[in-house]
Amino acid sequence: MMIDVEKQTKLESNHPFQRLQNELAQLINNAEAGSRLPAEPDLAKLLGVSRATLREAMRTFEGQGLVRRRQGVGTFVVGQAKIIDTGLEVLESIETLAKKIGLPVSMGEVLVTEVLANREESEVFNIQEATPLLKVARVILADDRPVAYLTDILSKDQIPESDLLASFTGSVLDLMLRKGSPRLSKSFTDIQAVSASAEIAKKLEIQRGDVLLQFIARLYDESGHVVDYSSSYFLPGYFRFHVVRKVEQSNGLG
Repeated sequence: MMIDVEKQTKLESNHPFQRLQNELAQLINNAEAGSRLPAEPDLAKLLGVSRATLREAMRTFEGQGLVRRRQGVGTFVVGQAKIIDTGLEVLESIETLAKKIGLPVSMGEVLVTEVLANREESEVFNIQEATPLLKVARVILADDRPVAYLTDILSKDQIPESDLLASFTGSVLDLMLRKGSPRLSKSFTDIQAVSASAEIAKKLEIQRGDVLLQFIARLYDESGHVVDYSSSYFLPGYFRFHVVRKVEQSNGLG
């Protein structure tokens, strides 16, 4: 596990916050995986900053998966995690992607509930408001820590609740593919960086306001109907997404 300290020191003479991050980077680099950093009051005093400033600086390293803060216990250095690095051209589940790099993942807390379609969901599924839908919310674990929080909204006739209880391992996509129905065609996904709400921060064991990658996706069947409306939140330190794009060749001269 190495942090690019040289890169972080380039502007340190003009930016006190970057100096702080550089000092934290050196501290983390020199610590053994699994070791606990000094208590927050002691560390803030050692670095000459307020506890609020220290927490803000620490978020960067927690988002990278390099440290893990546990409420009431302390902050621990984490060994360099395997990163799920994938293109977005093909839709694949976290489980499938993790298997390719030999990263064991598992499903943590899972909650299956019936919800009534709100206005947004009624438009997505082209149904009446208050129509019963199925909501599947769960935490995905890697290296024994939460790395993603996923929710899927489904029509109740797409996947019976009994199937979810019997053979669900965390991926609605994989479950649909195993069943062979509905026949899936494409996914349309909005991607953005968001601040963790209090609810999601608790699920992922991070601080409220920490930055997450959010995917909001509509999964379509071959007839063009939405069969799954999902929201996924990923810890940036465990995921790296990219897109390969073709260059359009110009027919003009010069």
